[in-house]
Amino acid sequence: MHSRRDFLKWSSLASASVMMPSFLHALGKGGVAPSGKRLVVIQLSGGNDGLNTFVPFRNDDYYRARPGLAIAPNNVIKLTQEQGINPALAPLQKWYDKGWVQMINGVGYPNPDRSHFRSMDIWHTGSNSDEYWETGWLGRYLDHACEGAPEPHRMIETEETLSLAVKGANIQGLGMRDIKQLQNSSRNQWVRHLAGRESSGNAELDFMHKVMTETMSSADYLQEQVGKERLVRDFPQNPLARQLKLVAELMVAGVNTSVFYTSLTGFDTHVRQANQHSQLLKNYAEAVDAFIEVMRKYDLFKDTLVLTFSEFGRRVAQNASQGTDHGKANNLWIVGGNLKKAGIVNDSPDLVKLDDGDVSLSTDFRSVYATILDNWLEVDSQQILKRSFGHIDLV
Repeated sequence: MHSRRDFLKWSSLASASVMMPSFLHALGKGGVAPSGKRLVVIQLSGGNDGLNTFVPFRNDDYYRARPGLAIAPNNVIKLTQEQGINPALAPLQKWYDKGWVQMINGVGYPNPDRSHFRSMDIWHTGSNSDEYWETGWLGRYLDHACEGAPEPHRMIETEETLSLAVKGANIQGLGMRDIKQLQNSSRNQWVRHLAGRESSGNAELDFMHKVMTETMSSADYLQEQVGKERLVRDFPQNPLARQLKLVAELMVAGVNTSVFYTSLTGFDTHVRQANQHSQLLKNYAEAVDAFIEVMRKYDLFKDTLVLTFSEFGRRVAQNASQGTDHGKANNLWIVGGNLKKAGIVNDSPDLVKLDDGDVSLSTDFRSVYATILDNWLEVDSQQILKRSFGHIDLV
């Protein structure tokens, strides 16, 4: 007689492992996504301060608005005559110089919302600010790409809880933090007990038996596949680096996955922003730097696109707590080995003509999505985004 707790253990593992067999069968083929292209999304949660990320170091209004927070001109790594990067992003300068980074200023959406949750929902779904959608833009891509042949493994989020962005109407992405953890879970005594049962004649138990048996063998196989080849360099020890290392391992192993979704939290910097923001950007840059090196080493970089976004920017003026509050439009950047246009592609934010104290909108983020969907993932963006958006000169 097993307890409810035991059943929940089985159910929990089963809910994850239901998706595993087809995932691992796909691994066995050693294939790649149909287009051969991969998208890696990095979500900077909390509202990254874009002005202190790509710094308008020649703008006096920037320094007047932030007497205690602005990055001094001598510390900025200059990229153009107007803008440069926070010194914490130094590891990325060499990739920018090679033409593998594109940054867009003033990205957002009309009638912006300053709530983290609501604004993130809008970015996740691609809706207008007065619409409430239950599926994400990448989830709808998954529905479209896997129509008639569900393959959740085509999209992997490196967390146990899935973001709205990767939830479709029919298929959701696969959430996994650690392959070894999955393998260890499959060795649970209750799982082995269930897997060792003969057919019971009970459809639900037999289904569970089938799932657990496949999971046990599959977890071993996945661990073996990913461990076949040691990555050419170690990754730093920080949360984003852990995720990008997992993505790199899966890509090098040849998994049939088109989209990987990662995130880095902590950007809601209302109080004493400077050190916290600098450390977050340092973690980001070191993780992405390691990831790019691995992609290049395995000749995967030309088919890899890394999109970094945040749900909104910060207000132009610092607050009384040496921090910044929720703003509106922000910068967004893409890293990839096959960009159509590199560098900073539009004007630095106008800090005189503000939108109620915030950076004004110049580019709708859904134009970025539309360009990626049509030109990179090779699907009809209008079907995914439910309306038409213009393209930008990206890929």
